Amino acid sequence: MMLEADKPLAWLHGEVKTPPFSAQARLEAGWLLRRLQRGERLGLPHSRPMSGIGPRCHELRIRDADVTWRIIYRVDRDAVIIAEVFAKKTPTTPKEVIASCRRRLSAYDELAGRQRGLAL
Repeated sequence: MMLEADKPLAWLHGEVKTPPFSAQARLEAGWLLRRLQRGERLGLPHSRPMSGIGPRCHELRIRDADVTWRIIYRVDRDAVIIAEVFAKKTPTTPKEVIASCRRRLSAYDELAGRQRGLAL
């Protein structure tokens, strides 16, 4: 149940579903996202900053049976923006993932700015 004060999730790319997530990993991802929606700031081991992508950007870390999932997100004043969901297979975040997250968030900001201009 979403409370009135909860921030909505804005999905720019990816999804959390079973499969490929196990049911347990999907539930953990949902629980962590709900905490973010309610305004809670998460730290390690669940979340870490991703300043290389941009301000207020972080990655959720979800361990599954044989894979570690990452959800790249940004906390805005009015929403939690999901920029990417992927299985992390190397110690560092792939450069392609960082670049695509930057592009998606930039496009989101540009569209949001235009919509605010139209509302004035």
